[in-house]
Amino acid sequence: MGRRDRRWRDDDPSTHGPAIREPVICPLCERPIPRDARQSKHHLTPKLKGGTHGATVQLHQICHSAIHARHSEAELARRLSDVASLRAEPEIARFLDWVRTKPDDFHTATRMTRTRRDAKRSYR
Repeated sequence: MGRRDRRWRDDDPSTHGPAIREPVICPLCERPIPRDARQSKHHLTPKLKGGTHGATVQLHQICHSAIHARHSEAELARRLSDVASLRAEPEIARFLDWVRTKPDDFHTATRMTRTRRDAKRSYR
């Protein structure tokens, strides 16, 4: 075994840092985000509304998709720019009650709500 092989052994925590990584907790649904689960960063103030360098939170992808399926960028910037206000929103609260019954790595496609889809069509 060469020197390089000994230095970079996968089973040696001294060469790779701590072997156990603390799970990240989704601040919206308060479930752990497994390392292999779909996840993304959510800008609390949308980038289009001046939040490019603002605060972000790590969310399950399904939680992130649920936010954007239900609310416009303007609405997110105006009144839903923190986790507490997102959790208090009735539509998001109903989603959170549902998703908390699912496994931590659960993901499914998220469709835009009928109200938001109809409003989007009226702009065209």
